[in-house]
Amino acid sequence: MVRSCCVKGCNSKSHNRKGQKLNHQDRYFKFPTWKKGNGEHVAEITKRRRMAWVAAVRRKNITFANISPFMYVCSRHFHKGQPAYEMMETDPDWAPSLHLGHTETIQTDTERFARQNKRAQKKKTARSAEGHGEQHTEETHEDNGEQHTEETHEDNGEQHTEETHKDNGEQHTEETPYNIQEVEATQTECNMCVQRCAEINRLLEENGKLQRELNEYRMSDGFFGDNDDKVKYYTGLPNLGTFMALLHFLLPLMPHQKKILSPFQMILLTFMRLRLDLPAQHLAHLFRVSPKTVYRTFNEIVSFLYVNLKRSIVWPDRDTLQKIMPHQFVESFGHRVAVIIDCFEIFTEKPSNLKARAQMFSSYKHNHTMKYLIGITPKGCICFISKGWGGCTSDKHITENSGFLKNLLPGDIVLADRGFDIKESVGMLCAEVKLPAFTRGCCQLAAKDVEETRKIAHLRIHVERVIGNVCQKYKILTGTVPINMILPCEGEDVTFLDKIVTVCCALTNQCPTVV
Repeated sequence: MVRSCCVKGCNSKSHNRKGQKLNHQDRYFKFPTWKKGNGEHVAEITKRRRMAWVAAVRRKNITFANISPFMYVCSRHFHKGQPAYEMMETDPDWAPSLHLGHTETIQTDTERFARQNKRAQKKKTARSAEGHGEQHTEETHEDNGEQHTEETHEDNGEQHTEETHKDNGEQHTEETPYNIQEVEATQTECNMCVQRCAEINRLLEENGKLQRELNEYRMSDGFFGDNDDKVKYYTGLPNLGTFMALLHFLLPLMPHQKKILSPFQMILLTFMRLRLDLPAQHLAHLFRVSPKTVYRTFNEIVSFLYVNLKRSIVWPDRDTLQKIMPHQFVESFGHRVAVIIDCFEIFTEKPSNLKARAQMFSSYKHNHTMKYLIGITPKGCICFISKGWGGCTSDKHITENSGFLKNLLPGDIVLADRGFDIKESVGMLCAEVKLPAFTRGCCQLAAKDVEETRKIAHLRIHVERVIGNVCQKYKILTGTVPINMILPCEGEDVTFLDKIVTVCCALTNQCPTVV
């Protein structure tokens, strides 16, 4: 059904002449109803609101008692794009107030009202005198040589009668009692206006304070305020500026769909679960939704973040590496160090399938795990993260089959732990891998090997600090992951846990490095 705005001069419509829906985001709202059956207070407020809407639209065919059900007011005429709650009478959007097609106002003529009231009083007095059989006419009195006459004056094109008195050759105008009453009424009204303004300002201030508290209570856009510590605790990001920059990057990319939660709330819910590993039931209480909505929102936003943030995990070119190379690496290995690699494991539930159980059991952790290969630059930025592998998979196998070797160039040096026996694989690329030496039996390390091992161990520790930083920031990686997270996503070659790990690494890259 075609909906159109009834405000004068507004051409907003929901469909064109061919019945095709237009793309604009306008919404249409019916006139408020007078709720007479919900108590005296509600009836009075809803009646005033309906009258305010009728007065704002100002159309002859729209009256308080006669409003067609097909009359709508579009969202263009409200500051926030929709009417306010009917009990919020002080809200600017309690009634439409923007682009109403009329700006002229008629100033009240107090003098005209005074003249009308004076004439009405005279007619009332005349009727009262006739009832007692008396007849009043205009009379001329003479008293001690004084004469009273009525004169007619013309003021601004209007005629009125005043009594003029002559006393000892002097002429003066007598004030009627009504003028005194009018002055007193005006003064009383001014005092009431001052009191009303003071009360309105107090209510507006109170309303703003309650609105801010409600925003925090609802986890809405004003939840963080200007508190960087709050941002760091709930999201892991260093400050509000970083969070807002990331939010402004993501919001235009999110699909426009009607959801229970706002885009801000959906992103905040996801960050809180990644950061604090809160149960879905707890998040459901915080955001006033069902646990099912929490699961669905978390899955959707993690997939959305994975698509848009995985590009921030990039392998830098050699020129960039040389420009940002820390002096410790330059002193030990020159400008040739490209990456430091290591593997970390995430605990999972015990699979029911025996083959999967064997593949995922880690002899190092004595538990069922998923293993990931991570690479960082000498500056401490994560530049590579692999897909997940079963805990029993060797470091060498993951390195050779994860696509890591494709990033190396001839002459690059890779710093790794001694468990990475990949010298042959790297050597085929004319690159070099540096592994710490270790003793066999009772053999003593040569002095050269001792110094080489000390340098490698000293610099390779940076990757362990980065891994610890990622897991410390996002507690979801330190818990036990359910089995459904390590199953491949529908139509994709990655698991949901792969997406979570990638998103956590990408968010860590938005923070200052620990190197």
